[in-house]
Amino acid sequence: MACGLLLAFVCAAACSAAALGAPSGSERAARRAVSYYGGEIRQLSKETWYWQRLMGVPLSTAPARRLQASSVARLQQLDTRWQKLLRTAHRKAQHPPHLSAWLCIHHYEGSWTDSGGPYYGGLQMDLSFQSSYGGWLLTRKGTANHWTPLEQMWTAEKALRSRGFYPWPNTARFCGLI
Repeated sequence: MACGLLLAFVCAAACSAAALGAPSGSERAARRAVSYYGGEIRQLSKETWYWQRLMGVPLSTAPARRLQASSVARLQQLDTRWQKLLRTAHRKAQHPPHLSAWLCIHHYEGSWTDSGGPYYGGLQMDLSFQSSYGGWLLTRKGTANHWTPLEQMWTAEKALRSRGFYPWPNTARFCGLI
């Protein structure tokens, strides 16, 4: 009798929860998937955009639809897409086009963490240079002595596109670059 009453109570509770609009098990699972994949996709896109911004290339586009409106399968596809974009961007960022030139210039310049203004970092960038070619890093991390060597080299790559090796006249000559 007690089991029968307990079963009836559980059924009544389940029916009233359904009538009140409580989420079903599959709806709760879908919400958890949106929460998990949404966080995952946001983090992957943020990291991808960091590397793309560093290299000075166009940023990959975010999904046009809201993640909450996406199916679990679509969220999995987006997650996989962002994982691939991140791997590609990270891999490309590890190899600046003029890596050997920057390492040679660095050999004749300061330490990567040189804080002796008016020139900072391993490629001896002044504040105007940092602001022009790495403004977002200057705002985010401070002067170039706080940037990673890769961040310093990619900032120099951006300057190289418009100015050549002119900002490093002596060391570029020592390295046979001009």
